Order: sequence, then structure tokens, then C-alpha cells
Amino acid sequence: MDAIISVKPVRLAAPGRGADLQVRVSAPVTGTGLPVVVFSHGFGWSLDGYGPLADHWAAAGFVVVQPTHLDSRTLALPPEDPRTPEIWRIRTEDLLRVLDHLDELESAVPGLAGRADTSRITVAGHSWGAQTASTLLGAGVRGPGRPDPRVTSGILLAVPGRGGADLSEFAAEHLAFMTPGFATMSTPALIVAGDKDQSVLTTRGPDWFTDAYHDSPGAKTLLTLHGAEHSLGGIVGPGAAETTDENPERVAYLQRATVAYLRGEPLPAAGQGELAWK
Repeated sequence: MDAIISVKPVRLAAPGRGADLQVRVSAPVTGTGLPVVVFSHGFGWSLDGYGPLADHWAAAGFVVVQPTHLDSRTLALPPEDPRTPEIWRIRTEDLLRVLDHLDELESAVPGLAGRADTSRITVAGHSWGAQTASTLLGAGVRGPGRPDPRVTSGILLAVPGRGGADLSEFAAEHLAFMTPGFATMSTPALIVAGDKDQSVLTTRGPDWFTDAYHDSPGAKTLLTLHGAEHSLGGIVGPGAAETTDENPERVAYLQRATVAYLRGEPLPAAGQGELAWK
């Protein structure tokens, strides 16, 4: 693992968004041909979250880009703001804006210019961020989706499953956009689910978080973590209030497994979970 450098916030102009897009960029201090990982955070978080993954990926040889979406607690967007109902769509636009401006983001980090390999781009995310990332892999929202050709793979951590009758009454009323269609999600991806992740958003059990694997075409890998709840052992960061299943060993395994996937290597065997492929 290499030492890393991280710069924040890098601001990208975002006309029509109502605010610039704030981004954190992390990378190893040495190396060339560095693949890129664009990470979408879960509800309420920001570019400052998910250090156990983002910093580990950067130290392993990747350029990690973390935008702050409008639902971040750091922005305190009020519920009555006219952008609130469209945050699901704006989130996707945030990731597309990052892809459109990778050269600018690369140049913002001292010594990084010319070292990234933008032909190898992975989009990743946790929870709502995983749903956001899935749209660049080809998942549809309220209709068929279309994969972004710049994206070569994805990592979806605790990605919400099917909508419709599978949504709880609360989710159906307040989160009507949660109608993913995975039939067009053809880009290769690693899907990670916890077998104890019981969500208030669905009438189903933890298997809801495996729908993206079962419903999508193409090369997919499913990693089901034993005993993991929604934070998958604490990937947001140490001491996060949302972590109900803190388990450093599980996080360490997930670090190794995701790096192996990003490198195109077999995922490591461990007592932490079960693997499936298609």
C-alpha cells in the first residue's frame, strides 16, 4: 500500500444545480496508469465519508473521486426546496459531471496530472449511492436505462432492490423514484449484500438487496456477507451513528475483496461471506 494525497473540496461548476458540485479526489503519491473509482455516498453523507474504502482504494493504486450530493447533511437542503424531489436524478447528473471533468479533477491534485487511466472507470456506491451508481451501469429509473460507455465496471454495496409491491408503505409514499429496472444493467459489477440487512423500505427480507444481481444481464458477482447489516460492518467510518453491526474484520475483508475485484483478480475466500457468479 502506498501513501496517498487527498484534495478537497474541488469545485465543479454545475449550472442549473443551484450549487457547485464539491468533490474530493484521492490518489497514491506514486504510480502511473491509475484506474479511476467514482464513489456515490449514501443518504446524508458527503465527500468526507467512507474513508475505510476510499482511502484503502487510493493506497492500493486507484484515483478515487467522491462528490457530495445535494442530500448531504453538510448542505442542509430543506425538504421544501424544489430540488428535493429531483435529488435522485441530480445525483446521477453529479456522477456524469465528474466523468465529464476528470481531466480538471486530475489537475487539481498536485502531481496527479497525466497519471490516471480514464479508460478504466469503476462507479461505486453504498445504499442510495449504489442505486445512483447503478444508473451508469445501465439500470433504469421509471423506464429502461442505458449504460454509460465510459464506465467499465461497478461496485454496488447494499443496493436497493425492486420497487412496486416490494416497497414498504413509507417508501411507496415518500420515495416513489425507487423503481429500479435492472434488466438493462449490462455492465459488469460486484454486488455486496448483508444477510442481516432488514430495511424499513421493503416488505421483503435481506434478499431484497440481491435483486440487482438476479435481475441484471451480463457478468455479475454477488458477495453476501454473513451477519452484515446495512453498514456492512462500518464502511462509512469508525463510530458512525448509522453503523449497527460494527465489525473491523468484516470491513477489512471487504477492503481486500473490493481491491481484488477492481484489479480483476479472484475475490479472496474467507469466513465472512458467500460468493456467486454469472
